[in-house]
Amino acid sequence: MTVTETRPWRGVLVATALPLDDNLRVDHGKYAEHCSWLVENGCDGVVPNGSLGEYQVLTPEERAKVVETAVAAIGGTRVMPGVAAYGSAESRRWAEQARDAGCASVMLLPPNAYRADERSVLAHYEEVAGAGVPVVAYNNPIDTKVDLVPELLAKLHGEGHIQAVKEFSGDVRRAYQLAELAPELDLLIGADDVLLELALAGAKGWVAGYPNALPRSTVELYRAAVGGDLGTAKKLYEQLHPLLRWDSKVEFVQAIKFSMDIVGRHGGRCRPPRVPLLPEQEAAIRAATEKAVAAGLA
Repeated sequence: MTVTETRPWRGVLVATALPLDDNLRVDHGKYAEHCSWLVENGCDGVVPNGSLGEYQVLTPEERAKVVETAVAAIGGTRVMPGVAAYGSAESRRWAEQARDAGCASVMLLPPNAYRADERSVLAHYEEVAGAGVPVVAYNNPIDTKVDLVPELLAKLHGEGHIQAVKEFSGDVRRAYQLAELAPELDLLIGADDVLLELALAGAKGWVAGYPNALPRSTVELYRAAVGGDLGTAKKLYEQLHPLLRWDSKVEFVQAIKFSMDIVGRHGGRCRPPRVPLLPEQEAAIRAATEKAVAAGLA
């Protein structure tokens, strides 16, 4: 078996933005086309139902169909749905739905209805791992208030509950400690604006935001970074960083969708409670996106 088959979370997996129509209904046809377009432009797969996909404001029926649409578009091996939910039982049901749809892995936040302690985190991941599909942990202590520190990740991996982690803490120093504590646990870049730092620290993949708008140049950046081509990587990183840093801002969904609109993709609106960007935010994103386009990065 290839690495892609045994570790399907490796490479560039795009946390997909979700196209909505004028009535804020999910446009599954456009979503299928977007998934295919990303793969055609060099991305390795997609992550539906992440925060960028606005999963929190989808109905259960919509959420299930989003997964099925992605699998039908590009095949299940490289579709890694987010299965976050308030309860462990619900997260397990979403993992089972992904498994039954043909997905080869899922991505799971820690409990996020309250600030869970270590025992709760371990129990949560154990329950969802019971669905029988490999779990990639998602460490986002900014939003969940639960920090999957290297020691805890090593314990989760040692118990067989997780196979990789999407790291969004912003603390790139953790990569080295994690490699010492759990060398077989794959580190995935979780925030666009620390891509180069985590790639140099040994990351095996990138759960990515800005490839939604600029797949070719961002994939080139990732490949150069993990391949040790620092000349290419550093130049691209400097050119793209004014956009990449929006992935770590509160308005990341609106920002990426707006960049998609500017380059001729369907970004569109977001569902409430997300509100439109402020004029000064739009101006900054437009300027950075148009500069990237002018530099041939679209």
